Amino acid sequence: MVPTLLPDDWCLVVKPGSWRHGDVVVVEHPGRPGYEMVKRLVAIPGDRHDGRALAEGEFWVVGDHPDVSTDSRHFGPVSADALKARALLVYGPRHRRRILTRSFVRSSAPG
Repeated sequence: MVPTLLPDDWCLVVKPGSWRHGDVVVVEHPGRPGYEMVKRLVAIPGDRHDGRALAEGEFWVVGDHPDVSTDSRHFGPVSADALKARALLVYGPRHRRRILTRSFVRSSAPG
């Protein structure tokens, strides 16, 4: 998730009641149970992405550095069960403390 997050960053994460476009999320890799990654949520159920409508319970996640990121472009949409948490802020190291903001990169609208 460089440049948004760096390898030594410590984040506060929460399980939200709903997921929104641009959230920085902790997601379990669909092909590697137990392996969690941090990605950005860019499409939610009902959105169209890469010419396909996402069904109920499907989400599209991408890394902020697309040239080196393993994400939905490689393994397809992830299920709601794979979304574990939303990152709210970086609290360490001290010089990188900040609130994480949503990036409003979106897929095409429903329909």
